[in-house]
Amino acid sequence: MFHGKQTRVLLLNDMERLKRTLFRLEQGFELQFHLGPTLQGKSVHVHTNYPAPGKKFVSSSFRQLEWVNPSDREDDSDKYCKLDLEIAGSYQYYFGCGHEERSGGGYIVVDPVLRIGHERKILPLDCITVQTYLAKCLGPLDEWLDRLRVAKETGYNMIHFTPLQKLGASRSCYSIADQLELNPDFSPPGKNNTWMDVGNLTEKIKKEWNMLCITDVVYNHTAANSKWIRHHPECGYNLVNSPHLKPAWLLDRALWHFSCAIADGKYSDSGLPSFIENDKRITVIFSQLKLWEFLQLNVEKAVEQFRKVLQAGECLLACNRPAGPELEGKPKLKVIQDSQYRRLSNTVDMQLALEMFGRHTNGPKSIQECCDWFKKSLEELNVECYKEMHSHHEKAINCIVGTVCYERLAAHGPQLGPVTRTNPLVTRYFTFPFEDMTMEQENQLIQNPNDACHLLAHNGWVMGDDPLRNFAEPGSNVYLRRELVCWGDSVKLRYGVKPEDCPYLWAHMKKYTEITAKHFSGVRLDNCHSTPLHVAEYMLAVARQHRPDLYVVAELFTGSEELDNIFMTRLGITSLIREAMSAGDSHEEGRLVYHFGGEPVGSFVQPNLRPLVPSIAHAMFLDVTHDNECPIQVRSVFDALPSTAIVSMACCASGSTRGYDELVPHQISVVKEERLDPKWNPDALPSSVEEVNLQTGIMSGKLALNKLHQELAEKGFTQVYVDQLDADTVAVTRHCPSTHQSVVTVSRTAFKNPETHQYREHLDPMNIPGKIEEVILEARTVERNAESYVKDERFINGMPNYMVEIREHIQLEDSEIIKQGHATTKGRSEFVEEILFEKLTPGSVIAFRVSLDPNSQKMVGYLRTQLSQFNRLYKSGSLTDSNVPGILKIALDFLMSKLTLAELNVLLFRCDAEEQEDGGGCYNIPSWMPLKYGGLQGFVSVLSEFRPKNDLGHPFCDNLRQGDWMIDYVSSRLMNKGGALREVGKWFSAVFTYLKHIPRYLVPCYFDAIIVGAYATAVDAVFNQMSSFVQNGSTLVKQLALGSVQMCGVGRVPTLPPLSPELEDVPVRLNSVTKQEEQCCVSLAAGLPHFSTGIFRCWGRDTFIALRGLMLLTGRYLEARNIILAFAGTMHHGLIPNLLGQGVAARYNCRDAVWWWLQCIQDYCNIVPNGTDILMCPVSRMYPTDDSEAQPLGTVHDQPLYVVIQEAMQRHMQGIEFRERNAGPQIDHNMRDEGFNVEAKVNPETGFVYGGNRFNCGTWMDKMGESDKAHNRGVPATPRDGSAVEIVGLSKSAVRWLMTMNENGNFPYSSVTIHRDGTEQSVSYKEWNQRIQENFERFFYMSEDPSDPNEQHPDLVHKKCIYKDSYGASSPWCDYQLRPNFTIAMVVAPELFTVQRAWKALEIVEKKLLGPLGMKTLDPDDLVYCGVYDNALDNDNYNCAKGFNYHQGPEWLWPVGYFLRAKLYFAKKMGQEKYNESVYLVKNVLSRLYTHLERSPWKGLPELTNENGQYCPFSCETQAWSIATVLETLYDL
Repeated sequence: MFHGKQTRVLLLNDMERLKRTLFRLEQGFELQFHLGPTLQGKSVHVHTNYPAPGKKFVSSSFRQLEWVNPSDREDDSDKYCKLDLEIAGSYQYYFGCGHEERSGGGYIVVDPVLRIGHERKILPLDCITVQTYLAKCLGPLDEWLDRLRVAKETGYNMIHFTPLQKLGASRSCYSIADQLELNPDFSPPGKNNTWMDVGNLTEKIKKEWNMLCITDVVYNHTAANSKWIRHHPECGYNLVNSPHLKPAWLLDRALWHFSCAIADGKYSDSGLPSFIENDKRITVIFSQLKLWEFLQLNVEKAVEQFRKVLQAGECLLACNRPAGPELEGKPKLKVIQDSQYRRLSNTVDMQLALEMFGRHTNGPKSIQECCDWFKKSLEELNVECYKEMHSHHEKAINCIVGTVCYERLAAHGPQLGPVTRTNPLVTRYFTFPFEDMTMEQENQLIQNPNDACHLLAHNGWVMGDDPLRNFAEPGSNVYLRRELVCWGDSVKLRYGVKPEDCPYLWAHMKKYTEITAKHFSGVRLDNCHSTPLHVAEYMLAVARQHRPDLYVVAELFTGSEELDNIFMTRLGITSLIREAMSAGDSHEEGRLVYHFGGEPVGSFVQPNLRPLVPSIAHAMFLDVTHDNECPIQVRSVFDALPSTAIVSMACCASGSTRGYDELVPHQISVVKEERLDPKWNPDALPSSVEEVNLQTGIMSGKLALNKLHQELAEKGFTQVYVDQLDADTVAVTRHCPSTHQSVVTVSRTAFKNPETHQYREHLDPMNIPGKIEEVILEARTVERNAESYVKDERFINGMPNYMVEIREHIQLEDSEIIKQGHATTKGRSEFVEEILFEKLTPGSVIAFRVSLDPNSQKMVGYLRTQLSQFNRLYKSGSLTDSNVPGILKIALDFLMSKLTLAELNVLLFRCDAEEQEDGGGCYNIPSWMPLKYGGLQGFVSVLSEFRPKNDLGHPFCDNLRQGDWMIDYVSSRLMNKGGALREVGKWFSAVFTYLKHIPRYLVPCYFDAIIVGAYATAVDAVFNQMSSFVQNGSTLVKQLALGSVQMCGVGRVPTLPPLSPELEDVPVRLNSVTKQEEQCCVSLAAGLPHFSTGIFRCWGRDTFIALRGLMLLTGRYLEARNIILAFAGTMHHGLIPNLLGQGVAARYNCRDAVWWWLQCIQDYCNIVPNGTDILMCPVSRMYPTDDSEAQPLGTVHDQPLYVVIQEAMQRHMQGIEFRERNAGPQIDHNMRDEGFNVEAKVNPETGFVYGGNRFNCGTWMDKMGESDKAHNRGVPATPRDGSAVEIVGLSKSAVRWLMTMNENGNFPYSSVTIHRDGTEQSVSYKEWNQRIQENFERFFYMSEDPSDPNEQHPDLVHKKCIYKDSYGASSPWCDYQLRPNFTIAMVVAPELFTVQRAWKALEIVEKKLLGPLGMKTLDPDDLVYCGVYDNALDNDNYNCAKGFNYHQGPEWLWPVGYFLRAKLYFAKKMGQEKYNESVYLVKNVLSRLYTHLERSPWKGLPELTNENGQYCPFSCETQAWSIATVLETLYDL
């Protein structure tokens, strides 16, 4: 029962073929096809045979669907094509990429909509209650309504008829003589009823009785005496069109003659049992038949042919060919089966024989030698053929003996008695429409095609056979091995693969189908698992042309849900027949109820738009099918009522067969039964055999149960709980999720007869949560004074001495079965009524209607009113609280619109360390683990994991049911904050007051609804404050933009140093300790959870690599400005700090952070409206001179930002050289003394920035050795001293920008002035820019030319056509390592690169460094490459100990953004084809990142992964720059 537009999303993945997966959908649903990670970026085309609007369905006609891209740019995360499903049936889809037609596909099944009555009221599938009738037991058509009225009066709404066609000689309901002719038995003398009369009757039943009629279709066989098969023997498997059956036919005839001999008394001396003990006689039959000859070849004939070929000189093989029987590496000779299956007529491949045994020869002797080898090989082949047939013989003997034992000797078998001609030893497998004749004459018979074509194979079933294999086709030996459980009254039909293969049969069965579909609302596919799939597909398509909403049911015996699904999907089967009789005890019966439908009680509300998940087949759950054993014989008469009650409580279609309700104590045989069903008469006496009413059998109980079953389905009681009270007693609860009403049925089964079996006298009390409104029914099977059962000769009569005592709609105190115990309240919300069972005897049933207690009902109603602001679904069952708290009168979206993005960081995120800094912590589930965040995302991440699976047993749900701790955490955490957050906290507190007063089993689903609604509202509030790029962006853009809120926050202690008092719009707050006003600017965490608080939160490098993506592109301009200016205030020695340490504990040990800072200022000026205004903003310098201590705010005069920028440029050109303040173990216990010496300069010849030494690491690859065992402590793994390629690129970008800004009048300096050798020198930005431009490729490009004069170390070149990682390193080989860093330079300063060279280098990076999520930090061909980062491992491995390989292989995510951006930039220069290829690559990588983002409970992208994208436990789970650079890629895309 769905509200609103329902959309399901099917993710397409390359090579994913889902033909064995069942996807069920309803009419009115929208199905969207989305691209999975393996397909995003590719040119994917999706095709389906679901018809276009206004067109008819043709299974072979596929159309291509059009793609819709809501964001119309960026990535493929939202791209989809869709189907609006309005027509029932089975439909196929497939998809391909580019020129590849099919890369995957599957099926969808759309359920029919069934309608009844004059008003065409919908009959939901779960409402169905069906009763089966053997059509031949209904008598003349004029009497049908009187007999069928039994179904109407006992509450059924569907009638299933066995076939109504003329029956074959056996009179089996399923042996049809003529598929087009109505059974003449239905016409009384003097009248000839037609199909039109049947149609009028089914229409009357549908409109006046509100009941549907369905019937069987039998496609697999026809009656052996069908006249049309005599005229069209090609429609069956005969010895002309299926000569492979000849050996089986000969065996069948031999067994018939043997059986006749037994019947004629020829073996009377030994008797049958001795035949079973000694099967020598039957073995003799096999020996006499010599069936192995059908597999063998004539050796002499073949050798003679071979000899003639040799003598004719046709053997052209080389003289030195060995004369051995086989040549090494050549295939073995194989028997080629004679197509007509004649004895000893098989052949071999003579050409292959010549290659194997022939050789150039000069005389008869050599030829004879070859022939001998050939002959020996043929004889060996014949021996193999003999052994093969012998194994068939042995299997056949076992099957024959087993069949005879079961049919004639076994106590549980049919005990057929003496062997006669009408009851032969074994059932014949083939028809024989001729006079008796000898075996010799029969052998002649099969030589004549006009006779052999009438020797037709019977149908049957094969235990454990592959249902997708036709057992009568070549390749199967079922008939020869006597494995068929044969139906001797029917002929198996042979359709071929298409109508042209057997035109008459296809046309005949098509007409049969059309008649059926015209007059019946549905069909049951008889013998479905043995019906050729393509045939059933074709016929059902025909049926649906006449009746689009055809209801299709089937019973499958594949033994596999996966195999069942093939039939379900290909045929569009609506319901699979399941049977309670398959249960061996009440526990299994209850399990079937749970398995066949419904959700758990208290299930979560699923969103209207959600993934399409595989379904289990919709069940038609019957207490017994019409062709199965009688339950009264297998169990007891007392079990009929409780078992049918258990079945009727299942949340699926249910039903029974005629005779069950009347307590007929034997199986009503579909073959032998010829009596009539009794008619309905409300006044009939219990002793009547020809009439029945509600006093008969359990019919009054069935009426009440059928009405209840239909009510539960109509009113949305979709949730099910099954409780095994004891070995024989099952309680089934059906619950309505909107009203929270329940119906609880307790059934005490009686699988064993209570008259002979001792059942427990006392049952334990039962606690029912809620208030029992009424006893809907209580019923039990009792004996009454009546004559014992005597089987009537004319009518199918039941046991008159049993009936049901039933009372309906009574109060609890009036019950005769139970007594009310204590009503108790557990806590403030758990109202429980105790039930004491006094007379719940075996065979009894009681059903209660249960509501929430009045207080809980009110609280749920008030809660649903609040939830309706998130989802209209909750309007149903909502109530208005006259005393509603004032805060709940305000919409939550209004309250959240007042939150800043910094406050939304608190509401949504904050990891455990951030929470602890504030005196709290993330919520910890004691039996499980702490949540990832204190904010709503922490809860949503867990809920989204188990909500789709309805995992109500999850520890999270247990915690909610056990107490209010989690609920109080959410509200009190926010209430402790100030301002607008406190107001949101008040809202949660008020709404949770309702939640705390509802039954605990409902708390998880309503908590989920509150949290998810609030989360969605908060996320909307986030996006409303962001840029149009985010607001109009794809889902991936929005998800990544949330990373801005995740990473940007304000802690208890301000992380950034204070900004100038002269600066406007600086956020302030009241310090809770000093009560003084203090600045509270947002700072950017490097990563969670490791770099989130204190001095380790803010890093200059990380901040400015991430700032463009997380702050500028998302529209957080003011906060970005504040961060830029705060770092500007900390400039010292011309550098900004790496580790910020609130400015006071800053470390100036990195050479790249200042260049990333300058890049961000450039980006700010370009992106932000009037962005160049930032250059005039005042900067309060914390360190006015190189030697000064940090100065308090206001003690130093401000400088405009442009002055600080110029200082950075000038200091680099002058040359920076200093020793870190407080150098030594107090600031870094790993670094060696030399490492504290910082150097950063500009090479005057090349313009390259260079610096560092071999004992420090001044770039992002900054791992310092820590292991004493490995002797790498104090040694940087990647010093990257000299000119690091990305710093050269960043400096080129800065110099170019300042040159342009000066030319445009936005920057007052055109040059830098330095003092060198006692003189003042000036270097213009234009000149500096030119030097870098001229020298970059000269010194960084590794040419293909080994004699390149610019190459100083040609012996170190091991990868050509790439760019060096550095230039001038103290260890020269480090310059030549392939790393991803030059792609950064390509993005910030693309003008440095020649297009063709850049493209070739990018191709090598893609091939060597690109991983599933990140970039390998080192070429895997490098000797020191190690892709697994383990910071805890301390051993003697110099290259890996204590994580020394941090940047020597592990795959970092942030460089991926730069690689992809570089690829896009240069692809455009390379032309449209390369650009299209690059867009595919980019989208494909983005899709993998999106998949990780979706699945991560942190909702972020990690710092790094181990090799090949494997999870690294030492990585930050979500990293600012990882998210930022991917967001930048999307912006470029």
